[in-house]
Amino acid sequence: MNGQTEVASLDLGIQGMSCTACAARIEKALAKMAGVQDAAVSYASRKAWITYEPGDRNPNDIKDKIRALGFGVSEPGDRSADLAEMRTLRLRLILSAVLSLPLLWAMASHYEALSAVPVPEWVSNGWVQLSLATLIQLGIGLPFYQNAWSALRAKTANMDVLVALGTSAAYLYSHYMVFAHGWSPAGAANGSHHAGTASLYFDTSAVVITAVLLGKYMEARSAARALREGDSFAKLKADEISVVRDGSVRTVPASNVRDGDIVLVATGELIPVDGIVTGGQSEADESLLTGESRAVPKQPGSRVWAGTRNQGDTLRIRTETTGEGTLLSRIDLLLRQAQAAKTSIQRKVDRISAVFVPVMLLAAAVTFLLWYLVFDPGNASRASLSALAVLLAACPCALGLATPISLVIAAGKLARRGIVIKDASALEGMARLDVILLDKTGTLTEGKPCVSAIQPSPGWSAAAVLRLAAAAEGASQHPYAFAIREDARRRGLVVPTAENLLEWPGYGVSAECPEGRIEVGGKQLAAQQNWSGLKRALDYTAIRESQGETVLLAALDGVCIGAIALGDRLKPSSAQAVQALKREGLEVWLATGDGAGPAAAVAKEAGIQRVEAGMLPEGKLQLIRSLQKQGKGVAMAGDGWNDAPALAAADAGFAMAGGTDAALDAGHVALLRPSLLGIAGALRASRLTVRNMKQNLGFAFMYNLVIVPVAAAGLMEPWMAGAAMALSSVTVVGNALRLSGQLSRSLD
Repeated sequence: MNGQTEVASLDLGIQGMSCTACAARIEKALAKMAGVQDAAVSYASRKAWITYEPGDRNPNDIKDKIRALGFGVSEPGDRSADLAEMRTLRLRLILSAVLSLPLLWAMASHYEALSAVPVPEWVSNGWVQLSLATLIQLGIGLPFYQNAWSALRAKTANMDVLVALGTSAAYLYSHYMVFAHGWSPAGAANGSHHAGTASLYFDTSAVVITAVLLGKYMEARSAARALREGDSFAKLKADEISVVRDGSVRTVPASNVRDGDIVLVATGELIPVDGIVTGGQSEADESLLTGESRAVPKQPGSRVWAGTRNQGDTLRIRTETTGEGTLLSRIDLLLRQAQAAKTSIQRKVDRISAVFVPVMLLAAAVTFLLWYLVFDPGNASRASLSALAVLLAACPCALGLATPISLVIAAGKLARRGIVIKDASALEGMARLDVILLDKTGTLTEGKPCVSAIQPSPGWSAAAVLRLAAAAEGASQHPYAFAIREDARRRGLVVPTAENLLEWPGYGVSAECPEGRIEVGGKQLAAQQNWSGLKRALDYTAIRESQGETVLLAALDGVCIGAIALGDRLKPSSAQAVQALKREGLEVWLATGDGAGPAAAVAKEAGIQRVEAGMLPEGKLQLIRSLQKQGKGVAMAGDGWNDAPALAAADAGFAMAGGTDAALDAGHVALLRPSLLGIAGALRASRLTVRNMKQNLGFAFMYNLVIVPVAAAGLMEPWMAGAAMALSSVTVVGNALRLSGQLSRSLD
């Protein structure tokens, strides 16, 4: 036993939430359950993320608790429950609208502009209106009462409480008037709002319910579209896979595929596993996984990832990772975790939303008292209408949607370009950056040795020196040997066959070839073997080593024929990326563990003026904290391993990877393409997203600051207030959808 508690995670879809108060109620109830470590519920995405101790709690207990609160539960990725909820909402809306039409028809007669509209006697009949309003109020509107009762039992209040109270006040008042005074068309003094001397407001309660349902339906459709922007990865998972077993091809469920299985992927099909190609020549579209727009050639020995698409001949793939262990599934998990996390903006909004409904109830009560006692003493009808308008104008939904829906859209857009946001706060933090520290090896540079220059001895050419050195290094597995052989191949040199290959670990190699005995190694090998003609090569070695490069010397039959310098080449995109970061207003620093010479050389080539060399990981960490104490927002970009402490401490940590999953274990943001260019795009996206969040919040707050006082002043009909409340959420979602187009243009 290691003393660590086992933790499991549970992702669920939630149906039946009406506003952020519902999400907060679920979070609060789950957090009180024994064995539940953390619970996050998003009203915008209608999802819940729970971590729990499987020894103390099982998933069914958690689901039952959510159901007991009055909400529906579905499995992640199962859209049937959401579609059923949408169909039910649409049916309620249609029925409510149809039943409200006669009440609206009757209402037309007490507006002067519509006085010419003929109103049949049966429409003006109070008993008819009561019947229609009752069907709407207690039938179609029943879920409002159920949800409101569940909220009140939990000692909270949500939007359903406002709707239930407001519409019930209008309905019950009119209900009383019909029974107390009686009503017939002949007794109507002025249309539907009068029964003798008694006013009826059935149209108000019915139209408000219809308007709220219309707003909720439009909001649900718009939100579903917005959430699909960040849900592309689930569509890339295969349900069935063609596997070679016992000499035949079988189609099996994805869950039955095992490591080591040979999988067949035909033209146009999605690759279902992470693995190695063992047969076939093709190309793969990896754009939705790494952001790389060009198809990547695949041949035996090439690595492939689940979720990419085969664009050529059928491939045979040896499975290395399946299911939740694939790169695709890990990215999908990180995106869901980012949705579950909350930015500092969202946490502030949640605190406001927690008291919003009670404050609006108090505002409605104050409005009633002011009208009844001060503005129009004794007129209970006028006071009730004004208070009712205040209740219906209040809108906590827009506040709840303002930030998470923008975050979901941004995270999805970035992920499809190989930029995976792991922490929601990082997206917000990127908008406030002042300085970015770049590691050297593997970040600015390619991270592997390559031949940077060749200095031949008199009478020799660079190609001849490289050709013989490649022959001597033919069997070595050292990275320098790979670099020499690769450079010879790139130049198209014909490397002679070598025999009697001998390797001295730490010193060099030797081999016999038609020209004689070739030896390749460092200064120690040259001194040990007593080579001649070394002076020029040694002078060259001193110069190159001062720049941080490694130099190998080559000799033929004991005579030095030249020197080969090996360095870590700057990535082709690094200088362009540095300039892009500067255009975004960032100070760019190089922070590396290499010596001052090589660091200065790379910085000059990349266009970086500020260099911090010879820094160990803890030194980078101290540098970041020092800059943060000066009030600066600091980002760090590194390879994701030795830079892990600095990546975690930065306001935004960018972990680099070469199209693999290496970066997914470090930092706040994983770059799946081996290029820094993605950082500038991420910065632009973060600024657009934060601006969009603030616009949404600004609208939500401005709406309430304007509409609620107007309603309290008696300048707005209750049904108008209800319609405005419902449509305010649609406006927020629409603005979030506008962000999608802005991000596409910014990232392209």
